[in-house]
Amino acid sequence: MKKKKAVTSNPPSMKQWTKIKGENSWTMFKVISEMVEGFERLNEIGPCVSIFGSARTKPDHPYYKLAIDVARKLTEEGFGVITGGGPGIMEAGNRGAKLYDGVSVGLGIDLPFESGVNEFVDTDKILNHRFFFVRKVMFVKYAQGFVVLPGGFGTLDELFEVLTLIQTKKITKVPIVLVGKDFWSGLKGWIKSVMLEQAGNISEKDLDLIPIVENADEAVAIICNFYKGKDSGELSPNYDVG
Repeated sequence: MKKKKAVTSNPPSMKQWTKIKGENSWTMFKVISEMVEGFERLNEIGPCVSIFGSARTKPDHPYYKLAIDVARKLTEEGFGVITGGGPGIMEAGNRGAKLYDGVSVGLGIDLPFESGVNEFVDTDKILNHRFFFVRKVMFVKYAQGFVVLPGGFGTLDELFEVLTLIQTKKITKVPIVLVGKDFWSGLKGWIKSVMLEQAGNISEKDLDLIPIVENADEAVAIICNFYKGKDSGELSPNYDVG
């Protein structure tokens, strides 16, 4: 009987980095530094609402004017306003807070197509970030609510980050309001018909996390009703962000 030759299989060779930069080891310390500065600065500001939306929205656009109105009404209710500090909806949010003597915070990010923060951010409430994920922690940790106006990929990224954290109970449930029915109704319809009914990837109650409104009064009313009966001393940051 002919002996079979032993088959030797050589394991595939692993891919290798071309090189590991020494500076990568220092990234951890840059992240920690950014976190510490953000925590210390924002902790002193008080309860705020984060406003998300497109950097491309022009000052003559109805959504820009709507964002100003939202920020003004939030200011009247005693909330500070946090935005990404850039142009467009972010600028409008800071503008509405600043013009009506409210707290106006800007969490900037180093990007090639955006330089600095808009002129309506309080000069002592500017935080610049290298890392998107650190910036998102700051948006979430110190926000008592989120108002989301029409935007692009960045806006959707921020929205779904917050939804995930609330859905998984990594942060306390806070109100999220989508402003602009024409813009958001299609997305919510897809979430309902495909994610929920077709694929079963979310629960029906998750749809309640994203009410859609058309104007500033409705948006601010949802946030105020959520906190009805609480005074500002009872509000606290979301400590378990991440």
